[in-house]
Amino acid sequence: MTVKFQLILLIIMGLLTSCEDQNRHLPILGNKEVANNEEDTIYHNIPNFSFIDQDSLTITSNTFTDKIYVADFFFTSCPTICPIMKNQMQRVYEKFKGNKNVAFLSHSIDPSHDSVPVLKTYAEDLDINNGQWHFVTGNREEIFAIAENHYMVSAQEDPSAPGGAIHSGAFILIDKQKRIRGYYDGTNTEEVDKLIEDIPILLNNY
Repeated sequence: MTVKFQLILLIIMGLLTSCEDQNRHLPILGNKEVANNEEDTIYHNIPNFSFIDQDSLTITSNTFTDKIYVADFFFTSCPTICPIMKNQMQRVYEKFKGNKNVAFLSHSIDPSHDSVPVLKTYAEDLDINNGQWHFVTGNREEIFAIAENHYMVSAQEDPSAPGGAIHSGAFILIDKQKRIRGYYDGTNTEEVDKLIEDIPILLNNY
């Protein structure tokens, strides 16, 4: 097999792979119901919300208009899974850094400690300064509620747990219609690799 033929074969294989990715669709997760006309399906989506990020900006659903985003729950003093999640989310962020169609939303479940200045320092330590990754704080009960009822992951106070709270380690992929398109274990490298692979697939569907 000549070098020229090998190059042509690689190009063809690359084009075929690209076409396959464009034709792939991620599942839409969560509860769904059939609309009155029995033709349209109404899927579970993330409702309107309002939190404050590390730059003192009000972050709402509108912040993510025409974007897909990855959400998670954490707190800066978490001694268990959060450091691992932070490193894994950094991997995803670096892969899509500067992509105006992709954003990141990390909700602190410890707002009494994680004030805006604390979150600002946390973001600066990660060299996050481009407005693409929002670390948000707000009313704790509202954060617990949106986690449990809408992102459908655990987040709750637990005095017996290290740090006084427990939360899911999931990274949640949200599409432009605010629907859940995937859950990924943020402490597992292979799962996060899958998230990195799925983001372009989701983007190609638009």
